[in-house]
Amino acid sequence: MSASNSANARQRADAPTTVVSAKPVLLPAPAGRGEDLQVRVSAPATGGDLPVIVFSHGFGWSMNGYAPLADHWAARGFVVVQPTHLDSRTLAIPHEDPRTPRIWRMRIEDLTLALDGLDVLEAAVPGLGGRVDHGRVAVAGHSWGAQTASTLLGARVLDADGVPGEDMSDPRVKAGVLLALPGLGDSLTPFAAENLPFMRPSFDTMTTPALIVAGDADDSALSTRGPDWFTDPYTHSPAGKSLLTLFGAEHSLGGIPGTEVAETTDESPARVALLQRLTTAYLRSALDPGDTGWKTAVTALENDPDPLGTVQNT
Repeated sequence: MSASNSANARQRADAPTTVVSAKPVLLPAPAGRGEDLQVRVSAPATGGDLPVIVFSHGFGWSMNGYAPLADHWAARGFVVVQPTHLDSRTLAIPHEDPRTPRIWRMRIEDLTLALDGLDVLEAAVPGLGGRVDHGRVAVAGHSWGAQTASTLLGARVLDADGVPGEDMSDPRVKAGVLLALPGLGDSLTPFAAENLPFMRPSFDTMTTPALIVAGDADDSALSTRGPDWFTDPYTHSPAGKSLLTLFGAEHSLGGIPGTEVAETTDESPARVALLQRLTTAYLRSALDPGDTGWKTAVTALENDPDPLGTVQNT
């Protein structure tokens, strides 16, 4: 990126701009999926060399969720791609559907399909053609979506014997933001162990840089441990990771799925605003090594007399 384009990118990040969005954009999916992939694409109305964030939603959500993050990122210079996974309530696929045991894998394939179809997605948004930097791509996700995204960063799923499964990492992805990512599978509740066998991750090979976000009041019903379960991805992955621990945050981290939604039990506009600032700064710096916004944001948090969280780096 040229010096002038880098300066323009920093300016975009500091001040929001008008966002244009297209949905649903359909990407033809493999026959086994049974449904074409529905995607929402949001981008700033102006600017060039725009980096990409492919976002994986949590269980039951869709391309229509997570506006507090998706709209914020798009208004500050990112192209945000939001596929709708098969577990979405908008598709109403019953639990007994034969695809259900494979939905976790299909979720990963959805993200890969979105990356493969970037040209199509770019062309679907009026005026976006030729403005996207396909060489600067990040993935992000919340909860199950974070686990989905983590596989593109190098995380793998262990089989019943503890052997790592297929490597589904993607070299096109340069960074990630993993929000409320479940931890190791050695403390699953009996229900989770029986019904969610894919929740046995290994982070040993998750080498791509990532920001991991955990709430210190996120006490999951799927684990016999407490909120520290959500710090496992930071503790057990190779260096090059950052951990943001949010004080008082439960699983929705203050309300990132949306405002006044049923899943948000810890609604906190201030916490969401902090996440908006820090995730934007992290992604910009991760995708542009010359950008110092992440260091500046972390220093500001450290100097805050009443901080909403704390950051660790490896």
